[in-house]
Amino acid sequence: MLWVKPSDPNKLKLLIAFSGAYLLSITALHLLPEVFIGDDRGAYFGSFVLVGFFIQVMLEYLSGGIEHGHAHTHRSAGLPVGLMIGLCLHAFLEGMPLGGGDAGHSHEHSHSHGVEPLLLGIVLHKYPVAMVFLAMLLNSGLGKPKAFGLLAVFAAMAPLGTLLSGVEMVGQYNRESLAIVIGIFLHVSTTILFESSEDHRFNAYKMMAIAVGLALAAASMLLNTH
Repeated sequence: MLWVKPSDPNKLKLLIAFSGAYLLSITALHLLPEVFIGDDRGAYFGSFVLVGFFIQVMLEYLSGGIEHGHAHTHRSAGLPVGLMIGLCLHAFLEGMPLGGGDAGHSHEHSHSHGVEPLLLGIVLHKYPVAMVFLAMLLNSGLGKPKAFGLLAVFAAMAPLGTLLSGVEMVGQYNRESLAIVIGIFLHVSTTILFESSEDHRFNAYKMMAIAVGLALAAASMLLNTH
């Protein structure tokens, strides 16, 4: 953000559209089967998907939808407390399924087939969000040390969620936490994909970005399974 200084917000929106499509694809192709296959407690895990969906609804009330690339300049240079809470909880929850084991699935299977696509999806999603977040902080008049300090706090949240899920008491609910993340991903990705612009040319580029995101996610899943 400091060196490149992107002046065209549509370029970030295309990157966010790509990441949203990737999230939706890995959710449908891998995460949902990972939670529901071989288990007759469909309604039980489905309830956690709904919990995750509505958790994201509440978190976006705090964050103002920055997960979709919506940057809002704050009137004061103070700490954007609500936004930080929303973003940090969102990232913390997303990181939890990366570190937990599960009694119903082999640990080796989870890490050879589950972690890599999920980790890549989170990374692809977090990069544009971090860029929008930092730009918003700097544009609001917050000094660079404080802005980068807040960015570091945000960056630490997903790894902290992963570390917490490595604790046996928490890790035994890995599938439940993954179901919650599925709900979060469904909300974020579909909101990104359904947002449109009056510029039909931009919408055409957005459709291309979405197609590439879906195709790459599907390709990565095929490579993982073979």
